[in-house]
Amino acid sequence: QVQLVESGGGLVQPGGSLRLSCAASGFTFGRYIMSWYRRAPGKERELVASISAAGGSTNYVESVKGRFTISRDNAKNTVYLQMNSLKPEDTAVYYCKTEFGSWGQGTPVTVSS
Repeated sequence: QVQLVESGGGLVQPGGSLRLSCAASGFTFGRYIMSWYRRAPGKERELVASISAAGGSTNYVESVKGRFTISRDNAKNTVYLQMNSLKPEDTAVYYCKTEFGSWGQGTPVTVSS
């Protein structure tokens, strides 16, 4: 059974940093592209970042380029999202997603002073 468990969200001041983790189980993690999505209050869910199976290729939505970094550790079956220089508009629930469409439960991030 596929399971994705996100952690690391919380309340942070503008300009601060957070590192999200998504621990995966129930499938061969290292074979699949992994992605982070977010859903801000009152908005549609959007793709934030993706990383290839081996980790050599990444993609980001324009609004987070230069601030967020997606990475993965296939030995630990975990994908990460390092978020720096956070802005209030980054406030959202962040989800990880597998290439084949499984979702985690999400972890909330609030950026506020």
